[in-house]
Amino acid sequence: MDIRKAPDPHALARQAAEYIAERIAAVLSQREHCHLALAGGNTPRALYALLRGMDLSWSRLHFWFSDERCLPAGDAQRNDTMVKEVLLAGLPLPQAQLHSITAELGPEAAAQQYTKELSHIERLDIVLLGLGEDGHTASLFPDNSALAMQNRAVPVHHAPKPPAQRVSLSLNCIREADERVVIAAGKEKREALARILAGEEVPAAMIGEAVWFVDEAAIAGLCGEAPTQCQQIRA
Repeated sequence: MDIRKAPDPHALARQAAEYIAERIAAVLSQREHCHLALAGGNTPRALYALLRGMDLSWSRLHFWFSDERCLPAGDAQRNDTMVKEVLLAGLPLPQAQLHSITAELGPEAAAQQYTKELSHIERLDIVLLGLGEDGHTASLFPDNSALAMQNRAVPVHHAPKPPAQRVSLSLNCIREADERVVIAAGKEKREALARILAGEEVPAAMIGEAVWFVDEAAIAGLCGEAPTQCQQIRA
């Protein structure tokens, strides 16, 4: 694991935002557009606020979503609502370059439609992910049937946290991306991170190679338990 440790959530958001901006620039130096999948949650919110103030080539960016809750369009709990408010409001991004999941259609229809939309690109360049307290990432939860599905976007039923119905990028789609970035902040993420460092196959440990941005509260005390995995930590 490539782990980058920050002293607190604010520093984590800044470090991750700077890293993603650098990776976007690297992608755009090689091709015309960069395809970036975004995560929901409170930690990404701070990151997006920082990205918004950066000098990015907005007209060359395509924004996708790692998952979405099956709620009405515009609902405050939807990931795309937060992204529009925090990251994209007032920015010169063509509407065609924001690829929301139409989760209001229900899990199956929305997953089928998103898979079709994703088929127009070879793969995602960067996927930003979070870490749940149970080890889930995107909306791929432990022991959920969506983990085994092969399409690029998959319907999720019986999620252990509301709403129970969701749509998620599949494990295959995440693995196929050029790069994965995971952010985890707070002591409530410590147990899940400990399980991953111990080699347990929770969903967040199954995504392939990734750069992990964690804060001190999330990783405090864990390196004594998993010294080999922690050798690559960068402060």
